[in-house]
Order: sequence, then C-alpha cells, then structure tokens
Amino acid sequence: MVPYIDWSPFFNTWGLHGKYPDIFDYEMTGKQAKELFEDAQIMLNKILKNKSLKAKAIFGLFPANSVGDDIEIYENENRDKVKATFLTLRQQLQKREGEPNLSIADFIAPKELNIADYLGCFCVSTGFGSDELSKEYEDKIDDYSSIMVKALADRFAEAYAEYLHKEVRTNKWGYAKNEKLDNKELIKESYKGIRPAPGYPACPDHLEKETIWKLLDVENAIGVKLTESLAMWPASSVSGYYFANENSKYFGLGNINEDQLIDYAKRRNIDLEKARKWLSPNLN
Repeated sequence: MVPYIDWSPFFNTWGLHGKYPDIFDYEMTGKQAKELFEDAQIMLNKILKNKSLKAKAIFGLFPANSVGDDIEIYENENRDKVKATFLTLRQQLQKREGEPNLSIADFIAPKELNIADYLGCFCVSTGFGSDELSKEYEDKIDDYSSIMVKALADRFAEAYAEYLHKEVRTNKWGYAKNEKLDNKELIKESYKGIRPAPGYPACPDHLEKETIWKLLDVENAIGVKLTESLAMWPASSVSGYYFANENSKYFGLGNINEDQLIDYAKRRNIDLEKARKWLSPNLN
C-alpha cells in the first residue's frame, strides 16, 4: 500500500499546505515539511516492521439499474428481485441552457433501456491497532508520535482504497483491463469511473452507509462499525461506491428545495424532521 500513498493531505494534518513533493521547496515551510516527512518515514517503517496496524477490506459488485433518482440493486442477473435501493439526490441549481441538473443515478443505465449495468460498493480499514498504538505514545507523554500514528493510519486507509479500486477496475470487475497509470495519475483520478462516498458533495446523505453495510455485511465481515452519527470505527476507514461509467464525474449537489426534501423523506420512508436533520447542510 505504501506506493499508493498520497502524501499531500498528510502535511495538511499538521497545518502545512502544499503538494508533495513541491512542498519541500517552499521557502517558509520547506524545512519543517522535510523534517516531518523524515519522522513519518521512521514511524511508517516501525509500523510495518512490527505489524502494528491491521488492514481489512470488503467489496461487492452488484447488478444494478436506475429508476428515476433511485438505484436498484438486484438479487441476481435475472434482475427481477430488488435486494436494496440507493436513494440519490438531484441538483436544483440554476444552470445555463442545455446543462442538466445531475444525480449520481444518471451514471447507472435506466431500467427501461434493458441494459445490464452494475454498481460496486466497498469498505476498507487500516485502523485496527491504531488506537492502541496511539495510546501507547500518549501514556509516554509523546503526543507528537501519537498524532503521527493516526495521521499515517489515515494515509494507509486512503492508499488501500486506491489500491483496491485499481484492482477492481483492472482485474475483479475488469472494465479497464488495459489501464496503465502511475501513482501521480491515480492521485489525479485519471482513471475511468469514480469512487464517491456517502457524505461527498454529490451524495451528501450519510444514511446511505447503512445500505452499504447491509449489502456487504461489513461489520460481521471485517469488523468496521457505524456509530450513532454514522461515522466509521475504526476512524481510519473508507467506504463508498464504484461507478464504471466513463462519463461519471464528481460534482456538488448544492442546495435542494423543500419539494425534493419531502420526496426524499417519502422514498426513504422516514419522517420529514429526520430527513431535514440529515440533509440540513444542503437545504435551501
């Protein structure tokens, strides 16, 4: 997983902003960034040598089609029985003529077209052992190393997600078998398809994690749990969807109006106040 690490966000954790490795050349913070990176390499090698962190992952690829703004997941290739449904939200922005208001459901083939499409889901974690190791340093009054452990565990999790997505694209799903991208191109997301997660600007509804957890049986399979607020434990975990559509892209949902909120609450079969709670950042 180490070759797949994107180091730029690591420096952000410590309040140093810039892209790796260019950050080392910054006049104001370059020296500090180099020292921090050297310390990170020492800790990283120690973690790897002692096998202090445990990585776990699960993913699934499912027959799927869109029905309006819903994505239906089917029991099998017969597609006659719905196993789960992902609810998506649609932009309600004022756009230039000819520009559509997007939903991530647009990246799955509509059911009426009779096209056999698919959607992937995943969860990876590299956080098992991080709390214990971090506390060991806390008990030694070494807050710097304690924070370093958590920062590296987060980088490992993102690297694992990147590695697994590449394996899915080129091997497991195999829709991009001939892909040849180096880590810089992976960080730039130069590959075909996207890997959004519940909570992303295009799909801000964290309740969708519950559907992923049920589909993959995540907690029983790899031990990653959802808290009451739908955060993941261990914290150094990543979950989300795989879309293979070559036209799929990341976008911001923006503000939604009351009519979509009401429709969403009905589709999810929850009361309006609960819907308002989970979508409050996006309410107009």
